[in-house]
Amino acid sequence: MKLRVAHTPDADDAFMFYAMVEGKIPLSFEIEHFTEDIETLNRMAFEEDLDVTALSLHAYAYLDEKYRILSAGASVGNGYGPIVVAKRETDLEGKKIAIPGRFTTAYLYLRLAIENFEPIEMRFDKIMEAVKRGEADAGLLIHEGQITYRDHGLVKVLDLWDWWFNKTRLPMPLGVNVISRKLSEEIQRKFLEDMKKSIEYALNHPDEAARYAMRYSRGMDFEKTKRFAMMYVNEYTYEMPEDVVKAMEKLFEMSSRAGITKKPRLDIL
Repeated sequence: MKLRVAHTPDADDAFMFYAMVEGKIPLSFEIEHFTEDIETLNRMAFEEDLDVTALSLHAYAYLDEKYRILSAGASVGNGYGPIVVAKRETDLEGKKIAIPGRFTTAYLYLRLAIENFEPIEMRFDKIMEAVKRGEADAGLLIHEGQITYRDHGLVKVLDLWDWWFNKTRLPMPLGVNVISRKLSEEIQRKFLEDMKKSIEYALNHPDEAARYAMRYSRGMDFEKTKRFAMMYVNEYTYEMPEDVVKAMEKLFEMSSRAGITKKPRLDIL
């Protein structure tokens, strides 16, 4: 059986999928593997065009009837997360802020943190240049931009991790891997086993997995690539603990109270 499996073209996702994609572990299925930026994957998931995909937790609020969350593969911030940058210190209320997609979890956090701003949607890897050119007053950064923004002469004006942790004292859930409900329970569980094996291999062979992930590093050197990948592939990624589930529940409680999303059914395999 062949499964369509998608992840983002980013070092952390590449790191965790390395063993699966490169044949380092035995698999229960043949994998048709491809990559797209996270907002593209979010939108593809609405069409149910994917068997397994990386998905923004925000998008899951609208897709809980179509997909189950895998307990392996989550991207969770712990001491770090999406940030907003600008050319100089600025008050973000009422400003134009470039965002990496309306279904990204980073955008959901930003909507909860800032009451009034004008979002300008663009690909995540175009945001810093847009801020530098003055096309936006500020930019919401995900992926490696969180650690490379200073190289572009930008300053951090809002740390969404700090905002979230001060309110909740919980880790910061951002992305999940989900699997289609069209697949049988047996297939879902077998894929979950394969996913855990792939993550375990990467964590046990970090240099090897990081060298592979460099093809998605967009100019970062090896040490930065490895550092970034292991920020988001960690103990939370191999097996989702209870405090991450609590954090997901809290996020959707806050977003539903604010009228942004409904409160989805958190069905975690």
